[in-house]
Amino acid sequence: MIWLTWRQHRKQALFTLLGFVALAALLVPIGLSMRNSFADLGLAECVRQLNDPNLAAATRDGCDAAFHRFTNRYGSLNLVAVLLITLPVLVGLFWGAPLVAREVEQGTHRFVWTQGVGRNRWALVKFGLVGTAVLALAVCYGLGMSWWVDPLTQSAQEGRLGLIVFDLQGVAPIGYTLFAVALGIFAGTVWKRMLPAMGITLAGFIGVRAAVAVLARPHYQPARTQTFPIEGDGTPEMGRGDWILAQGVRNPDGTMIAEDTRIQCPPGGKGPDGRTCGAELGLEPGAYNWQLYQPADRFWLFQGIETGIFVALALLLLYLAIRRVRRIA
Repeated sequence: MIWLTWRQHRKQALFTLLGFVALAALLVPIGLSMRNSFADLGLAECVRQLNDPNLAAATRDGCDAAFHRFTNRYGSLNLVAVLLITLPVLVGLFWGAPLVAREVEQGTHRFVWTQGVGRNRWALVKFGLVGTAVLALAVCYGLGMSWWVDPLTQSAQEGRLGLIVFDLQGVAPIGYTLFAVALGIFAGTVWKRMLPAMGITLAGFIGVRAAVAVLARPHYQPARTQTFPIEGDGTPEMGRGDWILAQGVRNPDGTMIAEDTRIQCPPGGKGPDGRTCGAELGLEPGAYNWQLYQPADRFWLFQGIETGIFVALALLLLYLAIRRVRRIA
């Protein structure tokens, strides 16, 4: 059965390996270029210094300018990052969805099951071998993407918790890939035709990923809040890489006056017409800026939680798929 599974999927394995090599040949030179520029601009030292509250203003301004130059040079690669997060679902479409659906659609499953190979053994061998290959691919993908995207995350204010870059690095891609393949396998046991199974896999993957990223991820841990007055010499520095979930300006009673913004006025600052800074918004004395955020040091905790969610979903889908295989005629 192991030999048969290898014979059936060796072309897929070869094409996947060639695609992986081609992707590496494209991204490695870009990654090396980014790392060289990162070092030449002195950004590694800036990253180390910027979390120091006693950092001189001139040094901070110089680092900000260097980060700006780096972002101008490589900021367009964020579009490439958007395309790269689709790779797990492609594995699910072309490895998971056809695994059962193609066999049933072509009727080849009957030949195997009448040659002394039980349904459970057939499913466990196929799912196990494909799952092992996909796991190895996902580990390589996660390591490679972590290396490639690291300069971009260090140069961005939101750091590794940003919406796109979080999905590209660490251990999370392993969970996404296993989930995509398991979803494809389960879809193939329900619809039993390859194209519908691929369509359901695509829609299901996008829906679950979006729901987890938007609804669940911000709440893995209780978010922290930070407040500071609208008048003062400067705003308190957020830790570089902190994920700001919401911000705004509140009156002393906590009422939100302006969302997604903040106001910073010099002490006793007034406009040309003599009105106090922010008076046009209806701010009362004692109004303050407010931010809700997740600290940057929770990155690995969030990675572990999200990976656990998708691995658990993958195991559940594989269990349901094995039960469904028993019902296939």
